Amino acid sequence: MENLDKQKIARIIRTRKKAHLWYSKKSKVYKSFVDMEQTTYKDGKLSKLQKELVAIGISVVIDCESCMEWHIKQALDNGATEDEIIESVEVGIEMGGGPATASARFAMNVLEYYRESKKLRK
Repeated sequence: MENLDKQKIARIIRTRKKAHLWYSKKSKVYKSFVDMEQTTYKDGKLSKLQKELVAIGISVVIDCESCMEWHIKQALDNGATEDEIIESVEVGIEMGGGPATASARFAMNVLEYYRESKKLRK
């Protein structure tokens, strides 16, 4: 891993911790969000670990670096293996690509629409 990546991750952690302390003192909305987060990630029908693995995939799809750092750390802290995390990332890769294939199908239909109406130049 490049030193720049290590510095970036360390900066994300520092900034997250600083912001958490600051907003915890100043924002009722932020406190409510933290309460919701803690409730969401408690063991239920899905374990906390399973929920963290889901969150990793979502973090990849929405390209949230801070989210990836947090949820990977939480998954590791809850016993995730490297292979489980990689599979979660792979699901995120697929889901990010999957919706794009739906858009591509629509684009194909638009092209066919204009081809049929003779408005498409080859």
